[in-house]
Amino acid sequence: MADKRSRKALIAHLSDLDETYVLNAVRQLLDEGQDPLDIIEDCEHAMRLVGERYEKREYYLSALIMAGEIFREVMMISQPSMEQRLSGNASGKILLGTVQGDIHDIGKDIAQLALRCYGFAVEDLGIDVPPQKFLEHVQNNPPDIIGLSGLVTVAYESMQETTRLLRGHNKPGQAAIPIIIGGSTLSEEICRFVGADFWVTDAMEGVRICQHIVQNINRP
Repeated sequence: MADKRSRKALIAHLSDLDETYVLNAVRQLLDEGQDPLDIIEDCEHAMRLVGERYEKREYYLSALIMAGEIFREVMMISQPSMEQRLSGNASGKILLGTVQGDIHDIGKDIAQLALRCYGFAVEDLGIDVPPQKFLEHVQNNPPDIIGLSGLVTVAYESMQETTRLLRGHNKPGQAAIPIIIGGSTLSEEICRFVGADFWVTDAMEGVRICQHIVQNINRP
């Protein structure tokens, strides 16, 4: 079983963008029986460190992109192990997209991979998605959960507009579809401003919330 030093080394090397070390380390940790959820959480920790270095101007945009690509590879390597650990977890349909005015997709794509690994069907609308497009998809093929992704400040108003539009078209007596907003800069205050039900700053927390929501929907 991997010790804490191995996991700390994984975090350090990913934050240093050492792709070869990270991928080899992930394979070894999985071979040793490490919980893939722990590995993903360690990598998300490393991604936050990368973001901090970017904010301090120690890294450029290219470093953020590279870190995101390494994380995607980690998710792909971990996917079979995560699927093997699924044991009756409720699955559901999720509508996902980066809201209008924002073209960032790394966080959204990581969330999509994580959700699919845990048995969810995900419809990804892509980036810069207008509120009306979310509504059209909800009307044509209602999901169990709606996920709105955004990183830049302008995204908050788009999230709010999208949430208002979706809520405004609920039929009388119809339960509102839960809305989760995701992004590394979000907070409880922003969630209240948007009018969403939940907010997350990392993919695995989003998975847990989605599991909880769908389990309650399916509960007799």
